[in-house]
Order: sequence, then structure tokens, then C-alpha cells
Amino acid sequence: MPRLIFVNASEVVTCAGPGRARRGPEMSKLESLTDVAVVTDGETIAAVGPERSLRSEYRDAAEIDCRRGVLTPGLVDSHTHAIFGRVRANEQEMRAAGLDYMQIAARGGGIHSSVRDLRTRSEGELFDLARGRLQRLASYGITTVEVKSGYGLTVEDELKTLRVIAQLRRELTMRIVPTFLGAHEIPLEHRGSLAQRNAYVDLLVHELIPRVAAEGLARFADVFCETGVYTVPESRRILLAARQHNLLLKLHADELTSCGGAELAAEVGATSADHLGAISEAGIQALASGPTVATLLPGTMLFLGKQTRAPARQLIEAGVPVALATDFNPGTSPTPNLPLILTLGVSQLRLSVSEAVMAATVNGAAALALADSIGQLAPGFSADLALFEIGTVGELPYWYGDRRCLGTWVRGKSCHPSHLQVS
Repeated sequence: MPRLIFVNASEVVTCAGPGRARRGPEMSKLESLTDVAVVTDGETIAAVGPERSLRSEYRDAAEIDCRRGVLTPGLVDSHTHAIFGRVRANEQEMRAAGLDYMQIAARGGGIHSSVRDLRTRSEGELFDLARGRLQRLASYGITTVEVKSGYGLTVEDELKTLRVIAQLRRELTMRIVPTFLGAHEIPLEHRGSLAQRNAYVDLLVHELIPRVAAEGLARFADVFCETGVYTVPESRRILLAARQHNLLLKLHADELTSCGGAELAAEVGATSADHLGAISEAGIQALASGPTVATLLPGTMLFLGKQTRAPARQLIEAGVPVALATDFNPGTSPTPNLPLILTLGVSQLRLSVSEAVMAATVNGAAALALADSIGQLAPGFSADLALFEIGTVGELPYWYGDRRCLGTWVRGKSCHPSHLQVS
């Protein structure tokens, strides 16, 4: 793979600093430089420095003209549900008519609708659908994406989903992080009695998690810890079983109600606790005392028409590292547009631009336990870059909904197609 030198950028946003989640005032230390170039050597970044001197030092590098755009670390989308079949557009109209999440589920919608559909589809169908969706995510500047299972809820359908993710990892350039979410819901066939419910938790603990781990199909295990879904004791049992099988831990926590999900995430040392739209003060303090990243998903609350928002400012001021992600899924956040989520981070969660960008780069990487290798433009880090057709980084969340990405590179290799000339 040839050396590349990225030149003629109006700004280079490095996010340079420690290879870990950033907290409090650290989230504002974005580092945006002018008159600098970035050199990649194979899969890693070799140098970031004054353009004139790097051009002289790396005369053999192929030159990429950034055309006065802004060069950033590749964006990290640390929470998606990209493996699904049909869309659920009808549910949006049901919400407009006044039905809430649980009422839609009671009418056969929600997660169970996607479960019924996925169970009918082959691996080939799911792969073809997901490939196009992930390419669309890449077109918005995303170079790393987490993808969950969770619409199968049987042994074979969950493994089928994870095999599709494994194939995507092999065939696509973007970095894909697989998460096992067999605890996305209690399957309808296990809801008839407490014994049936317990039997599904037993299935997760004794069969699915061991098989997922033995076959190397996931890096994380996740649980939807929420009123009406998995209780805190059930979630704890599932997560501890996953940890025994060397899976890292995530939680859907306190999305709609304050039920102790954030406290559980802190207790078990989860890498991230996601959603947190209804997190309590005790939950905030629990996260502040540990390493767990709070991954906020403002697109979900917007699409659901909720007036409440995750308390981003309280979390940051308490010292909790905050990430932003799309929650891309067919029912409650059907957007592949992570820059749009940055817009919501600024306009609705009251983050600064620097905080929002840090939340989608370094802290997104930390939410995937990858902050030591991706999320910043610094020597030794992976050559994951995104180039945007904007004049300053402040325009990234400003042009809301617009696709401004000119190109992305993952491990030094072109990912999202661009028309930039390499000379």
C-alpha cells in the first residue's frame, strides 16, 4: 500500500491526545490545525505536521488534494442495528396518531415485527441489504461502525445474523465491530409464563453466549435493560455470563424509564451504557466513578417525538465520558447520518462543536474499546480519515442533514468512493 500525503486542507482536526476516553474539559480540546498535512504509511498514520516540510520529507508519497476541505479522524458510529429486513415506516404514522412504544408493540409492531421478518430471510438476503446500508453510513464519513444482532431471538437466527456481520467484516473496507444482542427482547414465544421467560434467559446464558464466544462471532454482548424488557437481575446474570466467556459488555440502559441500568453498567464495568434518556442522578454519579462511556442517541428521541433528552451537560460536568451514535435501526432511528446526530448534539443536547466531534471520534472509539488505536489523527494510530466539503469544523454540525463527505479512508485504504485525484 503506497504512502499517502493529504495536502491543501483548510483545517486538519486531529483530536490528538491520550488514547482513552476524554472527560469533562478534555472533550473541548479538539486541536484543529491549519497549513498542515497528514502522511499515512500503509495502515497507520506516519506524520502530522507543517505541509511544506512534510512534502519535502515524503517526496515518494502519493498526494491527495483535500481541495480546502476539512480533514478529520474517521467518524465512529458505536451503536447500530444494521441487520434487518423490511422497514417499519408505518410505525411513524402510528406514533403521530398518539400511540407510544409499548402500544405499538402490543399491536405487533416494534422489535417483534423485525424479528418475525428476519426469521424468514436467508443470510444472503440479509447480507445484500446490510451491505448497501453500511456503504450509505460510510458515505457520511463513518469509518468504524458497531453492528448488533438482536432481531433473531433464537439460537439459529442470532447465529445467522452474526455470520452475516462476519461476512461484512471480511468483504467491506470499513471497520465493523460485532455485538451479540440476543437479549434485545423477550421472544413472544417465551412470554406466556415466568417459567418460559426464565427458559429464554437460560438459553442465552448456557447455549447462545457460549456458542457466540466459541465461534468468535462477537466482541461485545449487550442487553436491553428497561422496564418491560429485561430486569436488572436478568441483565446482570446475562452480562456476567458473557464476561465469563471473555466478551466485553454493553447495555441499552434507562432509555425510557429510570430502572437502574446505568448503575448496573457501572457495577459490571461495561464499556458503554447507551441511550440514558431517563438516567437518574444516582446513575450519573455511578458512571462518573468508573470507565464506562455514556453513548447518547439523540436521533432516537427525536424520531420518537420525545420531549426529554439525555442529560448530556450533566454527564459531562460530572466527568462522564460522552459519545454520540446514530442508533441506526428500522423502527426508532432510521438514519445513517452521523453528522446529523452531531447537529442534534449541539442544538438539543447543548454540546459545543468540539465536544460533539470528540463524542463521534475519540469517545466513540472508547465506547468500542478502541481508543488506543482509532479516533485521532496522530502518528501510530490507524489511518482512518474523513474529508468533508466544509471550510471549518464548525460547519460539520451546521449543515444539518446535508451529506458533505468527499471521501473516507480506513487503514490507509479508500473506503467511501471519492473523485479526489491521487498524484
